[in-house]
Amino acid sequence: MKILVTGFDPFGGETTNPAIEAVKRLSATIAGATIVPLMVPTVFQTAGTVVRQAILTEHPDVVLSIGQAGGRAALTPERVAINLADGRIPDNAGDQPSDRPLQETGATAYFTQLPVKAMVRAIRAAGLPSAVSTTAGTYVCNALMYQVQYLRATEFPTLRAGFMHIPFLPSQVVAKPGVPSLSLADDVRGITAAITAIVEAE
Repeated sequence: MKILVTGFDPFGGETTNPAIEAVKRLSATIAGATIVPLMVPTVFQTAGTVVRQAILTEHPDVVLSIGQAGGRAALTPERVAINLADGRIPDNAGDQPSDRPLQETGATAYFTQLPVKAMVRAIRAAGLPSAVSTTAGTYVCNALMYQVQYLRATEFPTLRAGFMHIPFLPSQVVAKPGVPSLSLADDVRGITAAITAIVEAE
């Protein structure tokens, strides 16, 4: 099995993004699956295109995208992506869409093919907080999850794909009292547990 694991570059004025930092530190093989890391731009219009090219090049069985969700206290596998781009802040290309569909011909929403509850159980078994999320938001995280599902629906029918949000790093909340964080080592451990659950559900 081959799993493409994506992480976003820093955005919103942050100098780091735990998503790509954790993805870069994953083992090359997890539970027998080959891991292919990929950095994705935090840009509405190009994130999906970058992943599509990687799918064409690498032919993965699974795409797992990782994103930062500042304010969340747990690793949260996402259940559903919606056909909506609505930016609270501009993306890294300066685009700030308002109530814009991601795909004019796409479904209203797509559900993940990944075993989100098993992923949560595995992450908790590793001693880390986790919960299933039913909203990936309306920023680039949701956009990427949706675009990959749209690609699955239109081009890659055997692909399984999903998304997981992770909290801020401790260094990102030094001036944000009361905002939860998780260490990079714990991020890596949690993502590894989630991937193991994906492989075992095959």
